[in-house]
Amino acid sequence: MANGSRHSLYAVKEATYGTTPADPALALVRITGTTLGLAKDSLQSEEVRSDRQISDFRLGSNQVGGDINFELSYGSFDEFLQAALLSEDWAVDTPIAGTDQVKAGATRASFTFVRQFADIDTADKPFYIYRGVEINSMQLTIAANSMATGTFSVVGQAQTTAQDLTTLGAPTFPPASTTSPLDSFTGTLSEGGSVVAVVTEISMTLANGIEPRFVVGSKNTIYPSVGRSNLTGQITAYFEDSSLVDKFLDETESSLEFTLPDGAGNEQKYIIPRIKYTGGQPDVSGEGPITLAMPFQALLDSSESTNVLIERTPV
Repeated sequence: MANGSRHSLYAVKEATYGTTPADPALALVRITGTTLGLAKDSLQSEEVRSDRQISDFRLGSNQVGGDINFELSYGSFDEFLQAALLSEDWAVDTPIAGTDQVKAGATRASFTFVRQFADIDTADKPFYIYRGVEINSMQLTIAANSMATGTFSVVGQAQTTAQDLTTLGAPTFPPASTTSPLDSFTGTLSEGGSVVAVVTEISMTLANGIEPRFVVGSKNTIYPSVGRSNLTGQITAYFEDSSLVDKFLDETESSLEFTLPDGAGNEQKYIIPRIKYTGGQPDVSGEGPITLAMPFQALLDSSESTNVLIERTPV
């Protein structure tokens, strides 16, 4: 029987969509869980028969998808963050020396993922290989007194199973990062340029609108379509005054910036330079503290030419 404690997920960036590089360097992905897999539509015959039976049944096109859940740690997901933003490579020493930056763009990247179930015998095909996998959306949650967590939701082209990885040539397995998870209790959060100390949680979802395109004669999607960069989220704060609610009522634009350090001092900073709040309601559910939920929509910032930026600064 397979056990989660013996499962590993590896990834390599593809130079050509749906094609695994020769002799790939399969990097171990640090995860807390995954639902990466293959689904197919059920195609049932509509033939009408006097005996009331279903005459046939087929499976439709290949649809690779699922979630990759993780604890955010410095340097562990740089390629995936870049892919989620559809960004070009990290801009070195930007905006200052020693700090690198990516911003949302239109440069797509795909990956080959390999799942290994190490306690399954090789004769029973313990390797699951997924090609043409793109990051369709990224969700991040930073809650009080907790590690920063996230999910990459993916869309892919095809899946195969294998007894070993010789079909990929001679793959290598570089070691994973060893940085500790980023946390919420030693970082900072600024709203509208001012540090806020009453926020209990911030969540954000960046959706790329990637959708498969199926054609006659193939069970695999051709190069998928892509939509707009749509960043939404919500901050939840203890209700102490109406300043945030007024921004919602008056349609006042604002901004968000939060810095996440690890125990060694490495930092990731997330900058959302232009937002509008889409709600603001201090609901009461009991006699305890009242919290204020403020959902928001990120918009294009003309000075940065993006709706979101991520910066990394090593210790």
